[in-house]
Amino acid sequence: MTVVDTARESVASALELGRVESHLNPPASYDLADHPVPTGREEVWRFTPLKRLRGILDGEPSSDCLTWETELPEGVTVSTISAQEARDLGELAPNERPAALAAAHSGGAALIDVPADLETDQPITIRLHGESVDDLVWGQLLFRVGAHARVTIVLIHTGSARYSAISTFLVGDGATVNVLTLQDWADDAVHLGRDAIRVGRDASVKHTAISFGGDLVRMHANVEYAAPGGEAELLGLYFADEGQHIEHRLFADHTAPKTKSHVLYKGALQGAGAHTVWVGNVLIRKVAEGIETYEENRNLVLTDGCQADSIPNLEIETGDIEGAGHASATARFDDEQLFYLRSRGVSEKEAQRLVVHGFFNDLIRKVGVVSIEEKLLATVEAELARNVLGKELP
Repeated sequence: MTVVDTARESVASALELGRVESHLNPPASYDLADHPVPTGREEVWRFTPLKRLRGILDGEPSSDCLTWETELPEGVTVSTISAQEARDLGELAPNERPAALAAAHSGGAALIDVPADLETDQPITIRLHGESVDDLVWGQLLFRVGAHARVTIVLIHTGSARYSAISTFLVGDGATVNVLTLQDWADDAVHLGRDAIRVGRDASVKHTAISFGGDLVRMHANVEYAAPGGEAELLGLYFADEGQHIEHRLFADHTAPKTKSHVLYKGALQGAGAHTVWVGNVLIRKVAEGIETYEENRNLVLTDGCQADSIPNLEIETGDIEGAGHASATARFDDEQLFYLRSRGVSEKEAQRLVVHGFFNDLIRKVGVVSIEEKLLATVEAELARNVLGKELP
């Protein structure tokens, strides 16, 4: 049975069981009429400064594009398909207006195909670069990973643009996939992204979203399960500077029994007007008996004038579960840790640096791509140098 066949069978079964919809995740639809232009009063848009989206939600068609650079392991192919072909292959329909606009205006999707049973240590690396914030770019990507494959996928965004993308990851039965998206934009960029993942039977997926650059970045990660036994780990790391708005939204939709999800996002803020938003939501449907889930968000406020919003949610339709929980915390430097370091002769600035590195270190080590882990450690150091350490790195 193919990934698409399995997915269709799962959807049909869910419909027969009278599946409910999440109050934080509107029903999926390609029809733009189902995703009206938000006013800012909607629950799913109330944290986002709409004026700073620079007209993306108006949905103007555009022929602008990002520059692509790819590094592909042997056996992996990239091709261009029509938007209709993407749907026919099992693309997960958009459940928000930016993704629906991307599907409508992208002019076709990039299909990245990983054959069944392929095992490779070389990541699939796609570097996307924009030249100007005046460019409005719509993106559509479809990753199809065959059964029992083992692969890492890295998406790196740099430069400047107004970019809205819909991305789907179809993970075959028994496959192991590590997905990493890095938002390292210039200071004026705007990025709205939706990553949707369908996890096959007994498959394992790790998705890591890392956001540093950009004027406004709003990322949405969705996970659902095509069959029992699937596992998903959703990780995130973000660092907001003065005036930046960085928003991450998660939706783990347990659509099959005996599935697992684990969410851990960590963020730091510094500088006047820095604003981060994390909204996590887990929906445990009636059919999803015996599942396990946990979501956690931690924020570290480094200077005055910052705002961190953190909202975990659980929606449970069955009591027959192995475990479900969530945690959220936002705090300044740990005075006890700082006192311990200062009492041993460490300067105040160095003590602050060590605390922040310790805050992020365990999550960075989970990334699983050595070159990216090293870059993240260097980026955290550079971010700290701006305000906390009071100097710029050479």
